[in-house]
Amino acid sequence: MKRILVSLALSCLALTAVAQEPYSAEVLHKQAPVVPVYMVFAGDTIRFDRPDFKERMDRELISYTYMHTNTTLILKRSRRYFDQVGPILRKYGIPDDLKYLMAIESNLDPKALSTAGAAGLWQFTKSTATQYGLEVSGEVDERYHIEKETVAACKFLKDALAKFGNWMTVAASYNAGQAGIRKRLDDQRQTTALELWLPEETSRYMFRLLAMKMFFEHPTAFGFDVPMDERYPYVAPRKTVTVSGPIESLVDFAESNGTTYARLKGANLWLRSDKLTNKNKKTYEILIP
Repeated sequence: MKRILVSLALSCLALTAVAQEPYSAEVLHKQAPVVPVYMVFAGDTIRFDRPDFKERMDRELISYTYMHTNTTLILKRSRRYFDQVGPILRKYGIPDDLKYLMAIESNLDPKALSTAGAAGLWQFTKSTATQYGLEVSGEVDERYHIEKETVAACKFLKDALAKFGNWMTVAASYNAGQAGIRKRLDDQRQTTALELWLPEETSRYMFRLLAMKMFFEHPTAFGFDVPMDERYPYVAPRKTVTVSGPIESLVDFAESNGTTYARLKGANLWLRSDKLTNKNKKTYEILIP
């Protein structure tokens, strides 16, 4: 018993000694990056020499530095989804920087569903999705179809650019809606959303986008180091099957194509049921992993 008490006493002394030692610089998390003098986003230069712009940017840089779980996962997922989305953006003439909208919308989670009902990587609501040609039903929801939702996002962004003329205002409209931003620009007599008095979410949204670009270009400055070979790769499907009629059982369909129902659903998140009724005999392409 005496030996146990002595051991406990020594342990307490050791813990006290550790607690009294000052933290070294290595123990503390890396500080957030310093706000740059300016940034170029999608060809537009945004300067941070104004105190309000500098403070708004600083807030978002701090957020990304200390948001460990989400930030790490965004980096891990980026290789897979940027590889798929990048060629589509280029095809539609959308600057590559706009892919970061997708990152702040969904944290690059293709299954993301917001409390407001926005879904997929690009977080379309049902009304906006159907406006831009996506099918949304009980069995098919193309907001979860990476290629089709990205095409819809490109169309939205091109429409917004034609209305507003600069990409930061386009970004604000992606969050607040084109009509809402148009009204505020007219009411406040401004030409860019950066100069608007906006709801907190939209006001932060533009600077979150800029901070996200900085984060991807210099992750180690934020204290994160995820090498490319540790980021999840995009694995192309083994084949694609075109269907123009009903599928009574996707379990049977998966087995007949040499895969499992779970893997089939994972590769085709837009299939929302265990069957495809397809009364209108539409043509769908189903990926086979």
